[in-house]
Amino acid sequence: MIRRLLLFSGTLGTCVLAVLAVLAIASQSTAPKPTVATLADFGVKGDGQTDDTDAIQKAVTTLGSVHFPRGVYRITRPIEVDLDKVGYTAISSDGTATLLMAGAGPAIRFIGTHEGSAAPTTFRPNVWDRQRTPRVERLEIVGAHPEADGIEATGTMQLSVHGTTIRLCRHGIHLVKRNRNVLISACHIYQNTGIGVFYDDVNLHQSNIVGCHISYCDQGGVVSRAGEVRNLHIGTCDIEGCMSKDGPPAANVFIDCTNGSTAEVAITGCTIQHSNVPGAANVRIHGAGKPSRNVDAPKWGHVTIGDNVFSDVAVNVDLKDCRGVTITGNTFWMGYEYDLRIENSEEIVVGPNAFERNPAYAYGTSLTTRNALLLRKCRDCTLTGLLIQAPQGAEAGLFLDACQRCNLSGCSLLDCEGVALWMRNPQHCLISGCLIRQNGTSPTPPVSVRVEGGKGNLFANNLFGDTVDIPKASAEVR
Repeated sequence: MIRRLLLFSGTLGTCVLAVLAVLAIASQSTAPKPTVATLADFGVKGDGQTDDTDAIQKAVTTLGSVHFPRGVYRITRPIEVDLDKVGYTAISSDGTATLLMAGAGPAIRFIGTHEGSAAPTTFRPNVWDRQRTPRVERLEIVGAHPEADGIEATGTMQLSVHGTTIRLCRHGIHLVKRNRNVLISACHIYQNTGIGVFYDDVNLHQSNIVGCHISYCDQGGVVSRAGEVRNLHIGTCDIEGCMSKDGPPAANVFIDCTNGSTAEVAITGCTIQHSNVPGAANVRIHGAGKPSRNVDAPKWGHVTIGDNVFSDVAVNVDLKDCRGVTITGNTFWMGYEYDLRIENSEEIVVGPNAFERNPAYAYGTSLTTRNALLLRKCRDCTLTGLLIQAPQGAEAGLFLDACQRCNLSGCSLLDCEGVALWMRNPQHCLISGCLIRQNGTSPTPPVSVRVEGGKGNLFANNLFGDTVDIPKASAEVR
C-alpha cells in the first residue's frame, strides 16, 4: 500500500511540474516584450515631401543605430553625427531607402576626434570606446541642391561605406582634415557634378576603394589633392567618364601632390575609361609636392599601376614630376594623344604592357587615336617587354626626348605609321633585344629608329627593319 502511494505521489509531482512549465511558457508568450524604437517613433515620414531633417537628426543622436525602411526621406541640412556624443553609429537600409538632400552640404557628416595615426599607441580611449567604425550601408543618397554632397567625414577611425549609391550630388564621399583606415566598398557613385571620392587636403593613411562603380562625375572619379595621403588602394573598380567637356581637364583618377603629398598608392585590376575630352586622362599623377624637411622640391611616388584596362581618353596614363612608379600588366588602347606620357620623372619601371589598337571599335573620324608613348626629361627608367602596335598620326610610336640612363629591352615596336623609336638628345641609354619593324604603308620610307644628338648610348642585339638613322657620335651599334 505504501509503495502504491509513493508511486502515485511521484506521478502527481511529475504532472504538476509539467503543468507549471506550460504555464510559465504561456506567461512568457503573453508578457509584454521590450520595444525597439524606429524612425517613425521620432516622427519621420519618409514620404519625399515632408522635411524630415529634425526628426532624423533626433533619431540618430538618440539611437546611434538607425535603419531606414523603404521610402524617400527629404532633408534640408546635414545630418551630423558627433561620434563622441552619439557613440557607435550605423546608418543603414536594405537598399530601398533614399535620403534626398535638398540643402547645401553633405547629407551625412561624421565628426570624430581622432588626432593620432593608425598605430594603436596613438589612440585616446574615447575613440575606441565611442567612435570606432561608423558605417553607412545600402542607402541611396540623391542630391536635390547644387551644393549637396553625399557623405563627409573628419576625425574618424575606420569609416566604412558599403553598398551605398550616391548620385546627382556635388561630391560623393568627401574626406577632409584628418581620418584613418577608410573602407569604401561595393558602392555606386554616379552622375555627380563634382568628384566621386574626394581626398580634399586631408591627412589620411590607409584607405581602400574596392569593387565600386564610379562614373560620370564631372570633376574626377577619385581625386587626391594636397594633404598627406598614404597607402591608398583602388582595386577592382570600374571608373569611367569622370570628366566634363565644359570644365577643366579632369581625370578618372587624379593624384595632385601640389601643396601636399600622396604616396604609396596601388591602382590594380580596374577598368578605367572614357571620355574623349581634350586634355583628360584615365590616371594622372602630378608628383611635385611642397618642400619637406628633407627635400626642397620632392617628387612623390611609390605607385603601382597594374593589371588594368585603359581606353578612350586623350592620355591613358599621364605622369609628371614623379618617382618610383611601376606600370605593368595593363592593356592600353584608344589614347587620342598618348597611351602613356611621362615627363620630368625618374625611377620609373614600365614592364610588360600591351599598347595596341582594338579592331573591334571605331576610332572616330574627327580625331586620330595616336596610341603613342612619350618620355620627356626622364632619367633612370626601365622599359621592358612592351608591345607597341600600330600608333598612327604621331611623330613616333615611342619618343624618348632628353632622357638619361634609360634601359629599353625586349620590346616590340610594330607597324608604326611614323618613326617607330625616336630618341632626341639621349644620354647613356641602352636599347637591347628589341624587335622594331614597320608595315611599309607610310607614304614616306618607314624609319625604324632615329637618333638625334646625345652621347654614350648603346644599341645591342636588336632586330631592325627598314631605315635606321643612328649617328656614330650619338650611339654605338652592335
